[in-house]
Amino acid sequence: MAISDGLKFFGGFKQSIKQVAEPRVTTQYPKEKAPKPPRLHGRHVLNRYEDGLEKCIGCELCAAVCPADCIYVRGADNDLDSPTSPGERYGYVYEINYLRCIHCDLCVEACPTEAITESKMFEFSFTSRSDAIYTKKELVVDDDGRPKHMPWEDWRDEDELHTSGWMRATSPAGNADMEGEVQWSGELGYGQRYPEAGQSDKRNDELTGNISIREVEKKKISVKLGGKVR
Repeated sequence: MAISDGLKFFGGFKQSIKQVAEPRVTTQYPKEKAPKPPRLHGRHVLNRYEDGLEKCIGCELCAAVCPADCIYVRGADNDLDSPTSPGERYGYVYEINYLRCIHCDLCVEACPTEAITESKMFEFSFTSRSDAIYTKKELVVDDDGRPKHMPWEDWRDEDELHTSGWMRATSPAGNADMEGEVQWSGELGYGQRYPEAGQSDKRNDELTGNISIREVEKKKISVKLGGKVR
C-alpha cells in the first residue's frame, strides 16, 4: 500500500476531530425536550361537546378499523332522563391497550362524531400491564376539556392542548376547496377550534399551535453557536 493511501485513511477522521471543538447542540433529554408538532399521534382522548355531553355514541367503528385490535368498545342505550351522549346510545365501555396500539390514527379517521382524537403526549411508561390499559375513566376529558394526567405520563407545557389537530387538518374526500372550512363540532373548554394550517392561506399558527420543527431547531442551534447557523 502506497504512503498516500495510508494518509487517506487518517483523513477520514478529519470531520470527527473537527467537531471536538464545536459547541454542543445536543438536546439534554429528558430535562430539555424538543417541541412537538400539533398533529403528533400521541395517546388518545375522548372528547365532549360544549354542553358536557360525550361525543362517543358507542358505534364501535374505531374498534372495527383498528389494525392492532387494541380498542374494545361496548355501547349502551342512553337514559332518556339523563343522557350521556346526544344519540340513542353511548360508549358504556371504552378501553385502549397501549401495549398493542401503533398510533396509526385510523380510529380518528373512522369516528363519525369526532369523539376520539390523539394528543401530543406519547411519553409514558408502565409498572404493570393493567396500567397500560386505559379505560373510559382515563380517556374522557375533564370538565375543562383537558385530558386526565396519569402519574406515569411525562407531560410538559401545552402537551395537553391541540388534541384534535389531525382531525381538523384534513379535507373531506381530498377536496382542496374545502380545506380550512369549519366542518367540526365544538369541544368542551375550547369551543369550535380553528382550522389547522395546510395548503390554503386559512391559518392561525398562534391558535392552532402550528410550528415548523425545522425553524425551531435552526433557532436553537443558532443560539448555541452564538448566532451562527451553518
